[in-house]
Amino acid sequence: MALEDDARQAVPGTPGMRADGGGATRRRPLRERHVEETVEVAVPVRTAYNQWTQFKTFPRFSTVVRGVEQIRPTVTAWTIGYGPLRHRFAVEIVEQDPDAYLAWRGLEQNPSHQGEVEFRPTGSGGTAITVRMLLEPRGAAGILTRSSRAVRLTARLVRGELVNFKGFIEGLGQEGGAWRGTIRNGRVQHDRPEPPRSRVAQWPVG
Repeated sequence: MALEDDARQAVPGTPGMRADGGGATRRRPLRERHVEETVEVAVPVRTAYNQWTQFKTFPRFSTVVRGVEQIRPTVTAWTIGYGPLRHRFAVEIVEQDPDAYLAWRGLEQNPSHQGEVEFRPTGSGGTAITVRMLLEPRGAAGILTRSSRAVRLTARLVRGELVNFKGFIEGLGQEGGAWRGTIRNGRVQHDRPEPPRSRVAQWPVG
């Protein structure tokens, strides 16, 4: 299946990566982008972030997301579409900081994209959510994506989805779940290293 093949492939040359003081690779916010949209929601940052991490609930408020499936801890498969039209693609979370930041990249070869979402507290106790996207089609599709019309349509879609999320989370008043893990360079970070294991499956050493 093409989706599974894409999900297993590493996508080289991801821009915006840097090493922090501890030697871990962290993602710098997108400098080049086609789309940037912000919406303020009347819930605290923790609530907004927690609900955003519940990807499987996106079809409940989105006009285009039809389903989300977890493939691996950092990889999900998204099905989007209008009416009978459907498109399924894999996305990898490459950076995630609780209550602050989440960055992803599409695992499709053509077209592909990168994106990030930031969560910032507002003076009123709410949250400013900013989504940025960089579309990266190859070949002839690149001409279409670089057109101002395509960028406007994408920006309108992102804006609409943010407004839908605002109505959804404000209507709930609290998150319906949360994932509070940290991701660096596509890998979930564990607070403590796992104990060594023997060659016999499920048998920890000691």
